[in-house]
Amino acid sequence: MDLLYFALMVGTGVCLFMSLRTLFVPNRMRGGNFLSLENFLYLGMVYFTVLVGFGMVYLIFGLYAEPVITEANGNGGVSFLQKAGMAVYFSAMTLFSVGHGDVVPLGAGRFIAILEALVGYTIPAAFVARAVLERE
Repeated sequence: MDLLYFALMVGTGVCLFMSLRTLFVPNRMRGGNFLSLENFLYLGMVYFTVLVGFGMVYLIFGLYAEPVITEANGNGGVSFLQKAGMAVYFSAMTLFSVGHGDVVPLGAGRFIAILEALVGYTIPAAFVARAVLERE
């Protein structure tokens, strides 16, 4: 079981890294126009990958190690689907910096949430900077 846990964490980390890497690798903007549908979908897929990737990190920690998130009322979810839903929900709230406070991080989850919030602020800045630099 430890090998499965390790493989899931490494796979999730690689997917997150490769998704974010596409924002910083020199490449022509898709569609040649900053406001194209292709660029919008590209940015949406990067956000989706990061959201689901961090959701997997929260879920994997909760299943195989110490829980890193819990509901504020103490009900951490009973079934796997409830835990997965809570992990993806918390990931979305952290990534988009909304944070309603109904799900809170615990222990190492606080540092993971800080990293995810930093990534959430970096994605649009990198996308705009990349578009501006390539237009010149």
